[in-house]
Amino acid sequence: MPANPATILSILDRCCEEFSFPMLDNGYFYLAAARLSLFRSATDWALVFELFGFSPRVGTPDTHVQTFASRLHNRDKPKDYVDREAYQNYLANNPHNEYRSFYPVAEGAWQDEDNLQLVARDAKEVVVRKKAIPLPKRQEYGRHGIELGQRSRVRVFELCRYLADVARQRVLATPRERRVSVRPEMKQILRIDEWHHPDLVNDERPGDSETFRQLARVLATGDASHYRPSRAPNTHWRNWPEGGRL
Repeated sequence: MPANPATILSILDRCCEEFSFPMLDNGYFYLAAARLSLFRSATDWALVFELFGFSPRVGTPDTHVQTFASRLHNRDKPKDYVDREAYQNYLANNPHNEYRSFYPVAEGAWQDEDNLQLVARDAKEVVVRKKAIPLPKRQEYGRHGIELGQRSRVRVFELCRYLADVARQRVLATPRERRVSVRPEMKQILRIDEWHHPDLVNDERPGDSETFRQLARVLATGDASHYRPSRAPNTHWRNWPEGGRL
């Protein structure tokens, strides 16, 4: 049988303490879109976050897939580490969590080659999963709730937030990417596009969160009706203004 709710929450809380649980106001990442999926089998559970946005340190928009599970699939291999000790430390320090990145937005001339945080002045389109999407005029950003921060330039994270509004399914993970660390026998039992996420900076934890207490019951029982949120969702990027500011 899958673990009981208390065990699931203790794992998630421990990941918070080790800074591996998603922080939506991560100072190094401009959030644009989020999604959360639950998987279960007769013996295991998994919780998968998808976060699309832009990190200046990475230089290219990407989608993080962060998986928390009783048992993980497709883990790193020993050859990915400098020695056996480093590999064993990876396993010991991440027993229930895995992180993978995917790149739905193709690299190209749309990005300023001298400053990857800016959209090129003469850019006309961006390719998202092999589909060309015309770049909007400046006034169009405002219609999507995006206030441009510079008078004459568009920043890459602002474009990401536009793409998240007009091409959400393309910028988030594909079904295969979503399951990258989920064991093959597990079935998806719930997917949610918005939820109330704990404010980790202010010491909120999954174990104290109505959202994750309910989701832990869903994972333990397989009954999605346990998810009955009463708090308003806060996963839209507007709710995390400090994200990307470092």
